[in-house]
Amino acid sequence: MPWGILEDPHMDHVPGTIMLSDQTDVPPEYQTVSRELLKHGTGRQSHIILAPQPSDSPNDPLNWPTWRKDLILAIVGLSAGVVGAYGPMLSPGFVEIAAALSITVNTLSQATAWVILMIGISLFILNPLAKKIGRRPVYVISSVIMLSGSIWGALAKNYSSFLGSRIWSGLGMAPYEVLVQCTIADIYYVHQRATRIAIWNMFLLCGISGGALIAGYIIEDQGWQWTLIWCAILFGALLPLVIFFVPETAYRRQTTIAGRDSNSVLSEKKDAVAEQAENAANAENASQIEPKDPYLKTLRMYGGIYTDTPLWKIFLRPMVVFFYPAVLWAFLVYGVTLTWIVVFSVVNAVIFTAPPYNFSVSQTGLISLSPFILTFVGEIASGPLNDWVCMWLAKKNRGIYEPEFRLPPIIISLLIGVAGFFGFGATVHYQTHWSGPVLCFGLANMSLAFSNACVFGYVIDAHKELSEEAFVAVNARNFLTFAFTYFVNDWIQSAGILAVFSILGAIFVGVNLLTIPLWIFGKRIRGYIARNQTLHRFMHED
Repeated sequence: MPWGILEDPHMDHVPGTIMLSDQTDVPPEYQTVSRELLKHGTGRQSHIILAPQPSDSPNDPLNWPTWRKDLILAIVGLSAGVVGAYGPMLSPGFVEIAAALSITVNTLSQATAWVILMIGISLFILNPLAKKIGRRPVYVISSVIMLSGSIWGALAKNYSSFLGSRIWSGLGMAPYEVLVQCTIADIYYVHQRATRIAIWNMFLLCGISGGALIAGYIIEDQGWQWTLIWCAILFGALLPLVIFFVPETAYRRQTTIAGRDSNSVLSEKKDAVAEQAENAANAENASQIEPKDPYLKTLRMYGGIYTDTPLWKIFLRPMVVFFYPAVLWAFLVYGVTLTWIVVFSVVNAVIFTAPPYNFSVSQTGLISLSPFILTFVGEIASGPLNDWVCMWLAKKNRGIYEPEFRLPPIIISLLIGVAGFFGFGATVHYQTHWSGPVLCFGLANMSLAFSNACVFGYVIDAHKELSEEAFVAVNARNFLTFAFTYFVNDWIQSAGILAVFSILGAIFVGVNLLTIPLWIFGKRIRGYIARNQTLHRFMHED
């Protein structure tokens, strides 16, 4: 293998490795089936073979009209945007809020840390639960928690009550950080998912970056409680939409090909015309057996069990997959980069409201305009660039694609991140013009956009069947974020901003350099995991 990637001496075909010259538009699981028996898209997409293949039931989410799917995405996407804003939105007013609650800024920043910790804990509870009993009850419960938590926080008269509201809200934030990806996989075909995931990412991005931007003006003009009141108003408006227009999207689908069980299609040697005629009859019978659910039935909160895998095993799988080297690497790169960015939101109010900057609360909120713009640019550029690098390397590798080809653009993230993290500490320490640290804040966020394309692209390609469990494991980074945000203000006061951000920058460089051994040994690691039958039995559906 060129460029230093080591071959697996024990397997001819390692999972994740693809011979592009052999690829067709037929999904791998259907390549032994006649094309005429596979369901295709409609209209301009009539040439596309649908993956996964939908059943004949009108209750199959894959068969729902596109407008209904997009409405579901818009509702959960908007909810995710408000959830994204909920965490960092108070950061411009930390000094003012701390004074109002008679606490220190460091104590207030610890409240943010507790929110992050609760998100991490609930990820390992609610997401596996959603896999077992469905997405709908988890979404509704999450929205109720966010609504009640926002009202509680707005009415809090002391820090203990305020902290309780934040911890309670953290419990409801987790599903909108990860579960939306599962919903997209439930209702959209493979060829439709990339655009929808990008839309959801943009909702989340606008919430995280835009929340503090708007909240600065709200805190200055209306008071900090109104940030939570506005969140309560938004969650109050979104909750009925979730209840009435977001039905259950999990579905137990029997693998069918044009109305037939896939095993019977593969075993019987019938002529295509007779097969299609029989399929049409079967489809008609199926529609009679399972009529379309009435609207009121779609409003039920519990629709049964959606997997036979024991609940204890579903809970344990993310913990097991966490120690897969690819997932552990993703946790470190994504976790460290995002945690350091959260550190910005914790310290910005202290830094920019004090001399020499003397920003007002609204001006401190405007700092978020830099990461908003640069992250937007990074998101637009990183995906196409990553795909282009993969295809170029595969072409140079005689048409053989390796998931490790997702890794080289991490160099761009490394360079931008070095400028962001080291630059922020230096510009604040030497009291440069405010544009210096604000630009570095944006560059640090931009580095995350480029690393995300590498991190999640590699995890999906290397462990496609376990991507849901892997995303939960990677988002265990909330525990890392909790640890740092809990004490970072005290650390800055004792060591100084230059020393702290130099150490953060050095750690950022260190975890990114772990990409080198993953590039070299990644294929062998994938081969070893694939050969381990104990892991395979435990990690795949019963």
